[in-house]
Amino acid sequence: MVDSKELERYARHIVLGEVGGPGQAKLKAARVLVVGAGGLGAPALLYLAAAGVGTLGIVDNDDVSLSNLQRQVIFATEEVGKSKVERAASAVKRLNPHVSAEPHHVRLTAANALELIARYDIVADGSDNFATRYLVSDACYFARKPLITAAVGTFDGTLTSVRAHDMQADGTRNPTYRCLFPEPPPEGTIPACAEAGILGALPGVLGSLMALEVIREIVGFGEGLVGRLLMVDTYSMRFEMLTYAWDPNNPLTGNTPTIKDLSVHM
Repeated sequence: MVDSKELERYARHIVLGEVGGPGQAKLKAARVLVVGAGGLGAPALLYLAAAGVGTLGIVDNDDVSLSNLQRQVIFATEEVGKSKVERAASAVKRLNPHVSAEPHHVRLTAANALELIARYDIVADGSDNFATRYLVSDACYFARKPLITAAVGTFDGTLTSVRAHDMQADGTRNPTYRCLFPEPPPEGTIPACAEAGILGALPGVLGSLMALEVIREIVGFGEGLVGRLLMVDTYSMRFEMLTYAWDPNNPLTGNTPTIKDLSVHM
């Protein structure tokens, strides 16, 4: 039930025909797990909280560092050295007291991923390493949860939605993350953010788009990004779309799957 204060807060949503009261009620009832409270997770959490998503889970085992503040806009200078998930949860509550924030100060692993993901309706992955991205995507498949996943480089970023547990209208399987990226690049071939650098506003763009895609997934309007990869190049300011399909040779849902559980990540 949306009270009078919430009606005023979400008035600009409610007047949208594609959202309206029923859509806002769906947002309030939704439970979203955000993996990573960093450059991508920070803006995503703020916009999801502002939108009135009822429960936001936050997974991250890091503390705030001074170098984070160039792009992780959910934190303040005086919070350096403190738990990211605790400070992010506080920011969510300051922004919108109608939203419940659930901090999980842990690293997502094969041992805890399914238990954590099972508590939520949808997962937004803003992690900063390939190992976690593959773990999250595989875990979402086994938990039968939709996944919105984003990644950023120095000046570029990508965003896609994965519903690998679902079929398309014609009976074809939806693609998995492994259909798009069969395996991670060899270790050391892609430098970390600390080595390569990153344009500070870039994660804000992709994190906001990630929040937008989560909102569209919850409310149910527009054409989602299942089977489509949005590519953003902020060096030349280009937005492009790549389509991808289910790969019968992928190791998760292919004709002869080799990944039967999360033990591959242990």
